[in-house]
Amino acid sequence: MPQHGPGSLGSFGRRLVGVIVDWAIATVIAAGLFRAPLPFSAQATNGGESFTVLGVFAVMNLLLVATLGFTIGHRMVGLQVRSLSGSGRVLPLQAFARTVLLCLFIPAVIWDKDGRGLHDKAANTVIVRAR
Repeated sequence: MPQHGPGSLGSFGRRLVGVIVDWAIATVIAAGLFRAPLPFSAQATNGGESFTVLGVFAVMNLLLVATLGFTIGHRMVGLQVRSLSGSGRVLPLQAFARTVLLCLFIPAVIWDKDGRGLHDKAANTVIVRAR
C-alpha cells in the first residue's frame, strides 16, 4: 500500500470523524423511526435507547459496507473499506463480522502498528483513503 494519498491507510482522525458522523446519523434515524430520544434532551434516560441507536448503526454499517464499501461517514471523510483477499470488494460475511466486532467497541479501539483495528484484522479488511 502507498504511504500517502489514495490507497494508503486511513488516518485515525479521519476514521474517528467518520464514525462520529455515522453515529449522529444513526441517532437521528433512531429518533425519527423508533422515537428514541435524542441525547441531552429532556426525555433522554439511561435506558434502552442507546441500544436502538446501536442497532440502527449496525444495520447502516452492514448494509453500506457490504454493498458500497463505505458508510456515509466514511464517504464524507474520503475513506473506503476494502477486503485484503480477492478483488478488494468487501464480502457480505466480512461486512457482518466487521460490524459485529465494531459494535462490541473494544475490538475497534485496539489496533496494530499499522493502525488496523482488531475488527478489521478479524474480518480481513482495511480502511483506506479513497481520495
